Amino acid sequence: MDYSFSLELIYLVASVTYILGLKMLGHPETARKGNLIAAGGMTLAILGTLIFYKGAVPTFVYLLIGLAILLGTVSGWIIARKVKMTKMPELVSLFNGMGGASAALIGLIEFAHYTGHRLSILTILGGIIIGSVSFSGSMIAWGKLNGTLAKPLRLPKYNLINNLVILGIFAFAAYMVWSGTDSQLFLYLLFFAALTYGVIFVLPIGGADMPVVISLLNSFTGLAAALSGFLYGNMVLLTGGILVGSAGTILTFAMCKAMNRSLVNVLFGGFGDKSSESLEGSSHTIDGEIKNTTVSDVAILMNYSNRVIFVPGYGLAVAQAQHAIHELEELLESKGVEVKYAIHPVAGRMPGHMNVLLAETNVDYGKLAEMEDVNPEFQNTDVVFVVGANDVVNPAAHNDPSSPIYGMPILEVEHAKKVIVNKRSMKPGYAGIENELFYNPKTSMLFGDAKKVIQELISEIKSM
Repeated sequence: MDYSFSLELIYLVASVTYILGLKMLGHPETARKGNLIAAGGMTLAILGTLIFYKGAVPTFVYLLIGLAILLGTVSGWIIARKVKMTKMPELVSLFNGMGGASAALIGLIEFAHYTGHRLSILTILGGIIIGSVSFSGSMIAWGKLNGTLAKPLRLPKYNLINNLVILGIFAFAAYMVWSGTDSQLFLYLLFFAALTYGVIFVLPIGGADMPVVISLLNSFTGLAAALSGFLYGNMVLLTGGILVGSAGTILTFAMCKAMNRSLVNVLFGGFGDKSSESLEGSSHTIDGEIKNTTVSDVAILMNYSNRVIFVPGYGLAVAQAQHAIHELEELLESKGVEVKYAIHPVAGRMPGHMNVLLAETNVDYGKLAEMEDVNPEFQNTDVVFVVGANDVVNPAAHNDPSSPIYGMPILEVEHAKKVIVNKRSMKPGYAGIENELFYNPKTSMLFGDAKKVIQELISEIKSM
């Protein structure tokens, strides 16, 4: 039996499943199936490698591999099953960091085996640098998302410091390749320098930019995995890494476009830092006053509307109110009201956060409208119900040139006939600025926990 041919055939099939799975992830209706197909391909590739590997491997090593796979599978399954939807961005960042760490560890182990092969050493050091930055950067992103490192930490001239550190790392790596050194001391100095850079690279970035940072670090992990595939001549690892790297890069720029900012501005601009000079220097004053409303008044308003649009935000996820809002949607539709959900590309704490949240409740995917499609519909909408969203509906994005979110495309809910905003308090969003929408004459505030408020709305409407 030609083991080499069998393994290459398995890798080809696995690569096809990655591509097919990635394609299916592009639509909520097929995303779950695509994820399963890609995971099946990965399982096939792992089993194929273990069965058809050419070379003598001690039984003890196979036992260790099996134990690692078992521990990883069980722990990953339990964590993913138990994680709350509000913690999903943190989990994504954590898992992404593990991928970067794996790529860096491969480089540390293989360095001594390729001394004298400059191209291989270049590949190994590239994997160590990128994987280490991805790992430590993802851990900092995880800390920011869970609130441990909520406040950005910026040293004086931090941009200059960061640039000097990364240039120093590249120069040191270039010296190691050129000199052909086999020094383990140099190797670990490079490793810890890259870990340090990952920390100081992400630490100054504001919380509002974490969706972009997560996507960028994800692309780093993919690139590190691709370098490992190149080192081993492993086509399935190379294909998977390229797909992850390219998809992460495309998503990163898509997120930047959604915020009308360049990647350089995201990484070095300080958006999301509430003490930012751009916030202190704003001279824009907001006219109008805050108007409160009651559950009964909102219930009457929705019950006699023709069209209602829900705008979900992070507050909906925090309150775990996705099931309640789906029930409200079905109740209104039973009374002849047309209902849609307006989804902003950067709503929540990661790309697609609101889509995943609503998919959990089996919301009809046809009711999820993207920003470009739904904005023209607001002017013909009777009621917009904003649940926990903030910066993505702030008219300052096109009214206030001094605002840090100026130029950011938003959901233009202010054009609706009536706007109801549900929040726990008047606390600002991640951008740290007041929301002009709250002072709009057409806006009424409905304060309270989203789940409790929506359940009360459902009870009121049912009694009508």
